[in-house]
Amino acid sequence: MIEIRNLKKAFNGNSVLRGVDLIIPTGETMAVVGQSGCGKSVLLKHIIGLLEPDEGEVLIDGRSIHTMPEKELYALRARFGFLFQGAALFDSMTVLENVSLGLVENSSLPEEEIRRIVAEKLGMVGLPGIEEKKPAELSGGMRKRVGLARALATNPDYMLYDEPTTGLDPVMSNQIDALIAEITGKMNATSIVVTHDMFSVYTIVDRVAMMHQGRIYFTGTPAEFQTAEDPVVRDFIERFGAHARRHNDR
Repeated sequence: MIEIRNLKKAFNGNSVLRGVDLIIPTGETMAVVGQSGCGKSVLLKHIIGLLEPDEGEVLIDGRSIHTMPEKELYALRARFGFLFQGAALFDSMTVLENVSLGLVENSSLPEEEIRRIVAEKLGMVGLPGIEEKKPAELSGGMRKRVGLARALATNPDYMLYDEPTTGLDPVMSNQIDALIAEITGKMNATSIVVTHDMFSVYTIVDRVAMMHQGRIYFTGTPAEFQTAEDPVVRDFIERFGAHARRHNDR
């Protein structure tokens, strides 16, 4: 379980997180939505300990990650898969090298086993046999799927997705949504999807948390979110929900 308690963070005097409280039970897929700049990505970085809070804490399975010894924190991070917004592949590396990075760094598996795992994960995301290609040879959608394969390579207990469909056309967005839903079902991973994509919110998550002015303003099921009468929620839905894919070209 991921538990966030009164999390606060400011940058250069500008408060971004102003007391975030949120619980994501084991096995749940939660969407975190909100206007640009409301702190969604900052929240993700706190969850894996890349940022230190000014106040508050993040607990993973009951343990505060901000008081963990460095060695334990690194071990915890190995249980996370993270799909970055731009896939964050290393251009100088092959697909094999990119996908296997976590395994090479955090395990003593033989090369043959690493190659088998990479092939398996590339197959899961519909990209078999591309191990020797470089990221520059791939389309945006393919790079996103390679990033997903890398996130899955260590069979993580937790999956974090930062705008997984941003920059993709509607067809590829649908494919990424379907992959996330399928993978979540197979792995029973606890997942957080930061997104503006209302189509994703309505189709692949169990619950929605909406951030507003640095706090969690609303939590509920996708159906409850879609039918909420609160004016702040309605304003957000009308901006982003009427044309579910319009943001993808931003």
